[in-house]
Amino acid sequence: MTWFMVAVVVVVAAAGLLRWRRPAWYWLTFGVVLATVRVLVRYASVMDACGLTVPPSRWRLALARVANRPVPESRVPRILRLRPTRTGLVLRLKLRPGQDAFDVAAATDRLRHSFGMYGVTSREVRSGVVEVRMTGYDVLKQVQMPTKTDTRPMRVPVALREDGSVHYRDYRAVPHGLTLGATESGKSVYQRNLVAGLAPMDVALVGIDCKQGVELFPLARRFSALADNPDTALELLEALVSHMEEVYLLIRAEQRVSVAVPDAEIAADIWDLPDDIRPVPVVVLVDEVAELALFASKEEEKRRDRIITALVRLAQLGRAAGIYLEICGQRFGSELGKGITMLRAQLTGRTAHRVNDETSANMAFGDISPDAVLAAIQIPAETRGIAIAGDSTGGWHRIRAPHTSLRQAVNTCTKYADRTPDVPALAAYRPAAGPLPSARVPLSKTAPATA
Repeated sequence: MTWFMVAVVVVVAAAGLLRWRRPAWYWLTFGVVLATVRVLVRYASVMDACGLTVPPSRWRLALARVANRPVPESRVPRILRLRPTRTGLVLRLKLRPGQDAFDVAAATDRLRHSFGMYGVTSREVRSGVVEVRMTGYDVLKQVQMPTKTDTRPMRVPVALREDGSVHYRDYRAVPHGLTLGATESGKSVYQRNLVAGLAPMDVALVGIDCKQGVELFPLARRFSALADNPDTALELLEALVSHMEEVYLLIRAEQRVSVAVPDAEIAADIWDLPDDIRPVPVVVLVDEVAELALFASKEEEKRRDRIITALVRLAQLGRAAGIYLEICGQRFGSELGKGITMLRAQLTGRTAHRVNDETSANMAFGDISPDAVLAAIQIPAETRGIAIAGDSTGGWHRIRAPHTSLRQAVNTCTKYADRTPDVPALAAYRPAAGPLPSARVPLSKTAPATA
């Protein structure tokens, strides 16, 4: 008996230590079993307390009267499947007649408290079926991406959602995106994960970094074109517009619109073309869009108008030509001038890290979901990397990208430098493959005096 008590104490102490220091290990060893038992035992009472039950049907009441039996209890949603995951539990429910998926979504916070889980989210799988995802610990505190992800062409796993699922940046489903974030909010880390995820793919990367290239030029070995000032950015964007027009001419020449060709094989974009003639897709990353929109003179204003016009044209017409935009910035508002709101309307994917003002959050999510705006402005300053991701469907998620240092991103780009395609229209803007220039001595320091 003494050895049994000692073993119990050791197991309890180990579980407590794991829960404190390694919550992921604790969940895989002890938490998943305890949570499964807790959900199954408490399920009926919790559903009843949360108002997720329906009264018995009339035929059951009539049958109880005829048989002189007690009145049947209220019915709870039927459990179709309970599946444990590496971060929590996935509960699939079949709703009873009269119930709605919104009822489950409104009760997620009460379900979290009743089941003793860290977080609970729900989504409607199909009519009458709701999937409830429960996380056993804070998966965003220390992001660990799964070893196996569902990678496809132009689909990059960039972050982890608060429900434990992987957040993908799918360019074929959401061609253009807007990423906002104040200084030290984690926006640069998110961008590095994006570049590192695209590096192994057959895609041309084009960068515009008006901070003299401090963010993107270390990754230059994997970029097909780079610009580090507004003047070069204008030339590069206009070259991209010309490239887009050439691709459209190719698609038109290879559309194969004949009676013998099935409708599904008629070419309307580059993905319908044969592999041997398909142009390489292009992802354009703009590191700080405000630097392209600001001006201080008439000449700069003309340059700014041409830049915004080129961006709007690429956003409106570039998808079929395989050109995708990834616009990043600290601030994005109507004060940046005409054409900005037109550009925003074409940026379907929205990601907002911590922002310093509500206006930027409204520009990101005001036309999507007011709840996403509120969640974006409530991100604390000490949790760098936390972001809100949404799209035009109105859905949004809290995400966090794994920390990727600049050295890790540079190593990845160097590893896949041989996959950098040559785009003839952008050959003049191909960055030099040599080493970066050495750091200069700051002007404030003077040379030592000589005798």
